[in-house]
Amino acid sequence: MAQSPFLRIGTRGSALALAQAHLVRRLLARAHGVGEDEIAVEIIKTSGDAILDRPLSEAGGKGLFTKEIEEQLLDGRIDLAVHSSKDMPTVLPDGLGLVCFLEREDVRDGFIGRASPTLADLPKGAVVGSSSLRRQAQIRRERPDLDVVTFRGNVQTRMAKLNAGEVAGTMLAMAGLNRLGISGEVTEVIAAERFLPAVGQGAIGVETRLADTRTRDLLAPLDHRATAIALAAERAFLAVLDGSCRTPIAGLARIDGSSIAFTGEILRPDGSESHVASRAGTVADAEALGRDAGAELKARGGPGFFGHA
Repeated sequence: MAQSPFLRIGTRGSALALAQAHLVRRLLARAHGVGEDEIAVEIIKTSGDAILDRPLSEAGGKGLFTKEIEEQLLDGRIDLAVHSSKDMPTVLPDGLGLVCFLEREDVRDGFIGRASPTLADLPKGAVVGSSSLRRQAQIRRERPDLDVVTFRGNVQTRMAKLNAGEVAGTMLAMAGLNRLGISGEVTEVIAAERFLPAVGQGAIGVETRLADTRTRDLLAPLDHRATAIALAAERAFLAVLDGSCRTPIAGLARIDGSSIAFTGEILRPDGSESHVASRAGTVADAEALGRDAGAELKARGGPGFFGHA
């Protein structure tokens, strides 16, 4: 009989998802003294990978990248799932949890321009592509004279469209470009203070069954405390606001020793209006600070801000 794998990792099949899954496999193998080939990587096709003809916000939002993977977790066909944290809904299926976060990568966005190396220098009316409602709104706020279009597909697909001249520029997460080894394509790194990133951007999250103590114990050495605390604040913030996946939302927590500073933002999709809230305190209050900032922005935006129009 064939020997069962030490662990079974579930992941989407894109180059970036596989790079992240293989990083987790490498770290697990090193932490527990097993060969990487003893840890299986199972590629699972998700609804989000299949929908390329319209914005994901119109098809169901973040859960489209996790549903099929989580079904296999719940069935016991895999032991853990590796995700980009920014793709994760705030409410997970009963019995599942994000129990481990790897040390966070670069949180910033990178602009890749062909007509101009910087967003500010693009000619009026230039077409910029992005699949992110947040980035679209932030670009429109800064450059309302540009034509911002929805730009779906994985990183390689979007780069091919850019190189084919479909758009004059696009914006992608530096973390993903770094993990793929193609950050040299970036023509301008956008400061996080200028374009506040998506909640969870740059952080790899590992999901498993909460009752699976073996897998949780095996993952424990990989969990990066500061990243986990920052994500707790950011996800608490998002949970307060998560009434509509069509509202651009950004949030970033930074940890300095026992202190945490959090900034959150909501924007109208056309970039015409935005609201920012900031909180600071101790790491013990991370979730409370995130929730408080979310409640402030929910009140300031009002019900019309979070509508589906």
